[in-house]
Amino acid sequence: MTATPPLTFSVLGADEIGAALEDLARLRIAVFAAWPYLYEGDAAYERRYLARFAASPGAVIIAARDGAGRMAGAATAAPLADHADEFASPFAKAGLDPRDFFYLAESVLLPDYRGQGAGRRFFELREAAARAQGFSRSVFASVMRPADHPARPSDYVPLDAFWRRLGYRPIEGLVADFSWRDLGATAETVKSLQVWGKTL
Repeated sequence: MTATPPLTFSVLGADEIGAALEDLARLRIAVFAAWPYLYEGDAAYERRYLARFAASPGAVIIAARDGAGRMAGAATAAPLADHADEFASPFAKAGLDPRDFFYLAESVLLPDYRGQGAGRRFFELREAAARAQGFSRSVFASVMRPADHPARPSDYVPLDAFWRRLGYRPIEGLVADFSWRDLGATAETVKSLQVWGKTL
């Protein structure tokens, strides 16, 4: 079997993001269809969601490309105050200023390219972008699904241990609610996401 060629990584700033949004949407739809997101890919939803992200002057995309230059993975980040209100509002309610946090949003990678260290690299490059913009705290949110959910794969291994190795911890009591359409569903439903954080 031919080994998968190594990925190359580049950091796309605000003036380069627009050209990458179509690839990012493609990856989000493909990867987030799997557990635990179970996202029913929707082009209109992608346009709404990514337009808000792309409008942030501090937004970055970490693009992971294969040997042919095709985007096989991507990770995004932006100042939390510029991201969707659903993620910033729990901070404000907890007495935390959203302007103090850099939000690490999606991290998506096609299955054939996993196991090469891309996940760690995605975090390293986004954290570097946070520091470059003057942030000292980074956060992300992970979807919370019931352990007995019928779609949960029997061999699923949560990423909690990986995130903890990178220095992240759940922030107690900080939960964001965000809506998307599950596979096979006709309407969006609200999902709860646990916020994790780290001091850079």
